[in-house]
Amino acid sequence: MVRKGSSYRCAECGHEVAKWVGRCPECQAWGTVEERAGSRAPIATVAAGAPSSPAKPIAEVDVEASRAKPTGVSELDRVLGGGLVPGVVVLLAGEPGVGKSTLLLEVAYQWAARSEAAALYVTGEESAGQVRLRAERTGNVHDRMYLAAESDLAAVFGHVDDVKPGLLIVDSVQTMSSPQADGAPGGVTQVRAVTAALVALAKERGLPVVLVGHVTKEGSVAGPRVLEHLVDVVLHFEGDKHSTLRMVRGVKNRFGAADEIGCFELHDDGIEGVPDPSGLFLNRHAEAVPGTAVAVTVEGKRPLLCEVQALVAESALPQPRRAVSGLDSARVSMVLAVLEKRSGNPIGGKDVYTATVGGMKVTEPAVDLAVALAVWSGMRDLALSPRLVAIGEVGLAGEVRRVTGVGRRLAEAARLGFTHALVPPDSGPLPDGIKTLEVGDLASALRAVEYVPGTRPADQTASPSA
Repeated sequence: MVRKGSSYRCAECGHEVAKWVGRCPECQAWGTVEERAGSRAPIATVAAGAPSSPAKPIAEVDVEASRAKPTGVSELDRVLGGGLVPGVVVLLAGEPGVGKSTLLLEVAYQWAARSEAAALYVTGEESAGQVRLRAERTGNVHDRMYLAAESDLAAVFGHVDDVKPGLLIVDSVQTMSSPQADGAPGGVTQVRAVTAALVALAKERGLPVVLVGHVTKEGSVAGPRVLEHLVDVVLHFEGDKHSTLRMVRGVKNRFGAADEIGCFELHDDGIEGVPDPSGLFLNRHAEAVPGTAVAVTVEGKRPLLCEVQALVAESALPQPRRAVSGLDSARVSMVLAVLEKRSGNPIGGKDVYTATVGGMKVTEPAVDLAVALAVWSGMRDLALSPRLVAIGEVGLAGEVRRVTGVGRRLAEAARLGFTHALVPPDSGPLPDGIKTLEVGDLASALRAVEYVPGTRPADQTASPSA
């Protein structure tokens, strides 16, 4: 029988239940539910007290003090919605070695160089000397940049009182510990207590705080789920270790759009923003090459052109191979099945390899038509026009469906010199400067592409001197 005044809480996610269970119903973890004796207090009425400040009509609330201040890193400001708002708490999460510390050193340097207030960088994972060496290598050293190697939260608060910074960076929140909380650093209780204390500090002093967070093997932020609810902005820093491209993706933002992305390029001497990243995902050939097609995808509100490549070869195996890189393997398999069934192109006995250029990862359905055209081009040994883009989702019945933002996609393609586009019917108002061909199904798209200027058989693409 449950004792009066006791409850049970999961040590992983903090979910409370009325009685003990072996498996947490919230996070599905086994053996994490623990009893918390005397944690239930009787419900009592609360007497009215004097408010800290009187309520005002919303039109009279001063917003100038809450304007975002640019960090000096334009691609990061794009994701943040203009910059850092006073009192904002930002959680930047990413895999080890992706470049989080390098980016934040650049932010601290730009803040110190552009603002009269100092920037305080607190590291709990490295020594002060290690961070200084990285700052020298990347050219991010300034007199108003302060560095402290601390893992005790009380000491961090002491540094804030001494330096009085305009920006606080904590790297990382999992290494900090609070004397008022139980458990080891990085545990659920410690991470929750440290984050809550830093949030209270930020709101009380109007101090922007940037927290670095670890991620799990699945790519989610390590620690309790409540961590993402406590902060104002959650950013994911993504990148392939074999590529210099890095992306900051907004997951949550109380002060701007939550679906923006910022593009960066990581070098040995630092990190820099890429304001026009479409060129990274296009492999411009001197001559048209069979098995390639260009699509326009949208990341957040930013249209990006990406090149889809496909190689179709005879298979020597009983079960032909399907290899996918940078695309959704399930959608590629579906497009291959539709291409074989609805257009009469036999693919079942061939190996098919599909990939994107530049390490770009695309999952949206708008690239379905480009995937189908690239595979068909590789099978027919027919080089598509290098000035053609294809936009559209392919359905199981072979129809080409509408996608969002066709106008923005075509405007970006026209800006980069593309002259023709295959689009779904009734795509809304389209920009000038690019000729659009509406295709209702996959078969009509394959017929229309042969009449686009620049499309030619592979044996006619070689230069005369070859």
